[in-house]
Amino acid sequence: MISMKRLAGACVLALLAGTAAAAEKVTLGVAIPTATHGFTGGIVWWANQAKKELEAANPTLKIIIKTAASTPEQANQLQDMLVVNKINTLVIFPLESASLTQPVAQLKNKGVYVTVVDRGLTNPAAQNAYVAGDNTAFGKLPAEYLGKKLGGKGNIVVLRGMPSTLDNERVDAFHAALKAYPGIKVLDTKYGNWNRDDAFKVMQDYLTRFKQIDAVWAADDDMAIGVLKAIEQAKRTDIKEVFGGAGSKSAVKKIIDGDKLVQADVSYSPKFIYDAIKMTATARLKGEALPAKTIIPSTLITRDNAKQFYFADSPY
Repeated sequence: MISMKRLAGACVLALLAGTAAAAEKVTLGVAIPTATHGFTGGIVWWANQAKKELEAANPTLKIIIKTAASTPEQANQLQDMLVVNKINTLVIFPLESASLTQPVAQLKNKGVYVTVVDRGLTNPAAQNAYVAGDNTAFGKLPAEYLGKKLGGKGNIVVLRGMPSTLDNERVDAFHAALKAYPGIKVLDTKYGNWNRDDAFKVMQDYLTRFKQIDAVWAADDDMAIGVLKAIEQAKRTDIKEVFGGAGSKSAVKKIIDGDKLVQADVSYSPKFIYDAIKMTATARLKGEALPAKTIIPSTLITRDNAKQFYFADSPY
């Protein structure tokens, strides 16, 4: 027969065990690109905002942020976070999709809960959850806008981002939507790597090769800056519109001010890294899982609604 003393001791141990389980520490690694341009600068800023706010509110949460300039560097950081930092949760914005799928899968196979943000992996089994903006709308909205703006006729050149699932989704949606405007011809499509300097060089090539360009889809606001510079230097007057993407404050300001070439954009805020970190941390602290996919809507930005998307204090 169990004595009252032993029973009381067992109850205390059970209570302590339950308390320890409830307060189990979540060590969350965040792997993101280095701030090489405006959008990734916004990603880094919002990730650090999430760390500051969430750690202050949750004593059992530790967030470790690593930035990488290359795919091999990011892959190495994942191993370091697992072995050195002992992370049990990961939020990753992959530099590339294919090259990082296996390194991420290795962490998941070792019990790390994985949320992938924006640039999806080539094998969804390597992740627990996926959070992104609406990449289909990101490509569809500018195609529909340019089709209407050009009256269904004209020549367009395209600058896409970097090889990744999200870039494929955007470009495929753009071309699919343009099928409704058979009078519009896409003269060429090249990678601008979401970089204004690379985009400047690509646009210089387009301007040299094509004597009549009616519009440019530079699928990123940083690339659009390089495109605009190339057009200005070439003194070309045939181009009627340069459509970027992501709703940076500089692009939105141009729309508000009635810029001649930048008259529309599509929203795709880097704040989604903050949202992804917060959603993941909150779920894991409760011992819960996120939905397999969370898509944050994208909106066409024109002069009619641009003020709603302009945030003067934003880093991007």
